[in-house]
Amino acid sequence: MIYLSGLVGFLLVLTAEARVGNSSQLRFCTETEQCLLFDLICQNSDYQVRYYDSVKWVSTDETSFFMEFASMKAFRRLFEYISGANDMGKKIEMTSPVIVRVPDKRFWEMGVYTMSFLLPADCQANPPKPTDAKVYINTMPSMKVYSQSYGGWMTTSADNGAAGSLSAALDLVDEKYKKGFHYAVGYNSPMTIFNRHNEVWFVAADEPACGKSSSSEEMNFAPFS
Repeated sequence: MIYLSGLVGFLLVLTAEARVGNSSQLRFCTETEQCLLFDLICQNSDYQVRYYDSVKWVSTDETSFFMEFASMKAFRRLFEYISGANDMGKKIEMTSPVIVRVPDKRFWEMGVYTMSFLLPADCQANPPKPTDAKVYINTMPSMKVYSQSYGGWMTTSADNGAAGSLSAALDLVDEKYKKGFHYAVGYNSPMTIFNRHNEVWFVAADEPACGKSSSSEEMNFAPFS
């Protein structure tokens, strides 16, 4: 029984680490050694449908009118955590992507933005506890997402445009996705000027049909340009 429990625990650790892997498996993940990996379900000219396993993130919430203002404060808080502001005093490797849960709101309304850093593989099973009360460990469940990519800077305007484009494409083929929020996803350092890769995600609310023009190729970890 002890042996079986140990084996199950070992397999759970492997599963937890399996989807945070070598960034060489993603052509657009070039600035960190580890990246969030996915299985490509299907794609068409407008978007990809991806499957992500459940993984742990370190997260923080910030209320603001605009994503840029919330992101500046949130990024600083999370960077302090990976720089050693945790109960182990451990410096933690930066990974990609950084994601922001963006509320669906009117531009004159305040909203709560949640920024998250992906925890690297060696921290997935037992992440250090944050010392800042505003920072917390967040386990995101496995999910299927609709993803559309774009270049340039991940601003409120650019993100709104990409989210509008993706939602329109999904509505056109009657794909079901969770309403009220989306994810703004960035793969680059703020210091990177050229060849930036950003994405917008909507979480699938039903089994994706992939749209009439989709391709159901079995490709893992494929880039989307």
